[in-house]
Amino acid sequence: MTTPESTDVLVVGSGFGGAITAYHLAAGGAKVTILERGPWLSGTDFDHDFLLGSSYTRAFDFVVGDGMSVLGGNCVGGGSVVYFAALPRAPGFVFERRGSIGRRMWPAAISRDTLDPWYDRIAEAMPVRTQDWDDVTYAGGLWAAACNHSGRTANPVPNGVDNDKCVNCNWMMSGCRFDAKRSLLFNYLPAALAHGARIRPLHEVQRLERTDDGGYRVHYNVVHDEDYRLQSGSGAIDAKIVVLAAGAGATPVILQRSEPTLGAMPHAVGRYFSGNGERLNTAVLDEERVRDVLGLSRGADLAYEANQIGKGPCVANWDRLDGSLPEYSRYSLEQLYFPPGLGTILAQVPGATTPSWFGVDKKEMLRRWRSWLIIFTMIEDDNEGVFGPPPPTGNANRISQQMLGHGPLSYHPTANTQRAWAESDADVKDILERDGLAKVAPWTNDLVGAYTVHPLASCRIGDDPSTSALDDRHELRGHPGVFVTDGSAVPGALTVNPAMTIAALAERAVPGIVRAARERGVDVVYGAPSPDGQTSGRRATLPLASDLLRR
Repeated sequence: MTTPESTDVLVVGSGFGGAITAYHLAAGGAKVTILERGPWLSGTDFDHDFLLGSSYTRAFDFVVGDGMSVLGGNCVGGGSVVYFAALPRAPGFVFERRGSIGRRMWPAAISRDTLDPWYDRIAEAMPVRTQDWDDVTYAGGLWAAACNHSGRTANPVPNGVDNDKCVNCNWMMSGCRFDAKRSLLFNYLPAALAHGARIRPLHEVQRLERTDDGGYRVHYNVVHDEDYRLQSGSGAIDAKIVVLAAGAGATPVILQRSEPTLGAMPHAVGRYFSGNGERLNTAVLDEERVRDVLGLSRGADLAYEANQIGKGPCVANWDRLDGSLPEYSRYSLEQLYFPPGLGTILAQVPGATTPSWFGVDKKEMLRRWRSWLIIFTMIEDDNEGVFGPPPPTGNANRISQQMLGHGPLSYHPTANTQRAWAESDADVKDILERDGLAKVAPWTNDLVGAYTVHPLASCRIGDDPSTSALDDRHELRGHPGVFVTDGSAVPGALTVNPAMTIAALAERAVPGIVRAARERGVDVVYGAPSPDGQTSGRRATLPLASDLLRR
């Protein structure tokens, strides 16, 4: 048998949870290897089309489950490459949520106040900027005007976009060929590489097992670069520390498949999955009413053109992000671009009495595609998702050569979740149907169930071992030296886009990982600056980091 390779730290996944931990550990002197399931794309690799084999299908992973479908990133840089760069911080009440377990979900050590210094580090590293109204697209302005017309407020969303480079090309979701989106390809990952970390694309981790010296052996398959259903090789790497950051739809599957060789998993592995409470509504606009009621016009052009947005969500309504409101009645509403294809299938005709996949009304609605506005809702759900037995390889049974698979996730929304969706749907309807501005309908769940682009909580942190897979340092219970730092560690729905919180939690997890690595004989220190060399954010977290290093 060929002797496996070895490394100090093996990081699985290169999104926010993987890239951030990899950078700090490599900068601290550890030998770091990153295994990424997807391809390594950059610059001109990001195509401006929806064809099979373009970046649109190569860089995404769409997994259909039972009652829930998950869309995630599948490339070096993970979700940061294909997300819309919306980077708000979670509101304070989120950290006090009780959810389905009836008691505080988050660890006592984490609140909005204690996480703020780690948020600041991300804001410095990305960097994150607060948009002003001059940055807002016409679609965002229309949503803001409609909110104002209905007596609501609207807010530009903080983001990670360099406006000096952005050309409003309309292909932000498929990566940015103009390097305007400040993904991890431009900060943490190149900084990790500069400190000696190695990234191996098209390496899909299958399982972990213990080694005789107390470390871990990580088994992987090499994925074919065109047909992801095929493997072109396999191997294993031994590591003293393993950081799992494969995403909330893949990390629990890897751990479940590892149980026969790694040992019993905590009860919460693969349970309490949250889709971040996400839901979409389509508003079909009456162009004349938009002009007459809101006073918005593009002269001879349409008041709104869905394929002319260029950016992701740039305006949100946050009126319901009020901690005094009861749980499950708090949510945010964001204007959003969603590309044609699956979006046109799932979007329903307003006023239809049954799911409207086709027919005369749907044909007319599609003819008016450029007059759509899509509103993205993020409510508080009940963490209903559960992962069943893992597939033979990977996180799903691959159906097509790229992008599409069928996974073991089961999700059946509770009355709490359904009521929250209904309340947010009614709010969207009230805002956009006033004075005949639009007709609104929520997307159907009948075809692919609920859907999320922000999967969370399938291996969550917490203080209660019966309801959390990880302790508050992100270490897997019963498996010292294994850490989880991706969205699966977040305890529940955040009511806002989660990237900023996932990243802040990953920053916070690093001191504990450094301590565990030292205990296992790795010569590593903690204290690297921001990837661009700034130290102001680091100074603010030093007392918190010192405490985590001692624990």
